[in-house]
Amino acid sequence: MPPQRTHVTLLEMIAPLLSRLECWLFEPPESIIGRPLWKLTRILRYPYALIRDITRGELTLRAMSLVYTTLLSIVPIIALSFSVLKGLGYHRELEPVLYSFLEPLGDRAYEVTSQVMGFVDNVRGGVLGSIGLMFLLYTLISTVQKVEESFNFVWRVEQPRSFGRRFSEYLSVMVVGPTVIVAALGLIATLASTSFVQTLSEYRPFDTVLLVLGKITPYLLVSGVFTFMYGFVPNTSVRLRAALIGGVSAGAAWAFSGMVMARFVSGATTTAVIYAGFAIVIVALIWLYVSWLILLLGAQLAFYVQNPQYLRPGRGLISLNSSMRERVALSIMYLIVNDYRSAQHRWTVNRLAEHLDLPGAALTPIMDALEKRKLLLLAEDDTWVPARDPHAIELIDVLDAVRHDTAGPRLGKVRDIAPAVEAARTAEHALQNSLKGKTMAELVEEAQHSHVVPTPRAIESNTASRG
Repeated sequence: MPPQRTHVTLLEMIAPLLSRLECWLFEPPESIIGRPLWKLTRILRYPYALIRDITRGELTLRAMSLVYTTLLSIVPIIALSFSVLKGLGYHRELEPVLYSFLEPLGDRAYEVTSQVMGFVDNVRGGVLGSIGLMFLLYTLISTVQKVEESFNFVWRVEQPRSFGRRFSEYLSVMVVGPTVIVAALGLIATLASTSFVQTLSEYRPFDTVLLVLGKITPYLLVSGVFTFMYGFVPNTSVRLRAALIGGVSAGAAWAFSGMVMARFVSGATTTAVIYAGFAIVIVALIWLYVSWLILLLGAQLAFYVQNPQYLRPGRGLISLNSSMRERVALSIMYLIVNDYRSAQHRWTVNRLAEHLDLPGAALTPIMDALEKRKLLLLAEDDTWVPARDPHAIELIDVLDAVRHDTAGPRLGKVRDIAPAVEAARTAEHALQNSLKGKTMAELVEEAQHSHVVPTPRAIESNTASRG
């Protein structure tokens, strides 16, 4: 009992500190707004959100799952990726790339690289047989599916690629990708061997620059691969800026963790003594897990860069109080009706979430309620339009749609308390009378005639309760 009570007390002590830190990051005092400290709080939101996501354990579990899948599929993935180069006789050109990935394993990196390349050389249909070849293809498809599921999980994408798209797109990348890498490495080697570069290397300022470029080129290549994966793998539209920030950050983290891992391996003599021949297996598993976790964290960072409204709630349950639901519903209807009448751009859920500074998960129930009441209609291009003439959509209809919407099972008859029920009816009648006959079209026209800019004020985050 005493240890348990101490643990609970420690959590109770940390919880208020974390709450104060979150308030300071996302609700800074007005005295620092516009100052350098305010800009610092906006930057610190990202590492705070990533650390919070790690502690919740969802990303770590997916990284562990990807480690297991990688052990089964690493040989067929490399074999398929090297297939074109192998036919041309250039598949050995990618051996240094594989070695640079395994370099944190220390002295055993060359041994593991040689074994993997030996496995690749032995992957031939005549040797494996039909059953063995089918097993390798299954592990390959399983790995691709798990990677896509993990990235879609990070990006809140529920609909994966179809099997046909998954097979064609990923097969082409696995075949063409290694060719592009070899071409890039060959171009770098050609440039390095030119007489102009050789002449520059003889002068003191340039020899240092060329030396540094030679050392960071592998890490730049890794960052480029990460950026490509963040933009290509999720089954959604990812902006280049978000993918690039995530790729460069993950590449830097991967390089730093590689140096730490290399020092750990070189100094962990006790581990080698205890585990003997299994030490390299244990270290390889740890490095695979760290690599996958860094890759997923980079994807999470790219998601937050593109969708900063998710920084505070993360994957937690997002709920709005009744007053906020009504304000958001009216704002959504105003934006859609205004742009539909003026033939401007149409609104998607993501654009509405970004414009209102709210997570898309908070808007989805409201959009569903408005669609259920036939106030909104989802077009074929995933944009929202009014379901009927805006002159026939009354404001009270919008409020009723979100006020009477229930997410769970309906309750049975509730015993009425006469004075309380009468007060509630009075408030309801007052609201209906104040908005009686007023339509969304009239609301938009009044705003235009009074020269009100049709851009609603961002919804304050402190008015929404988030779990």
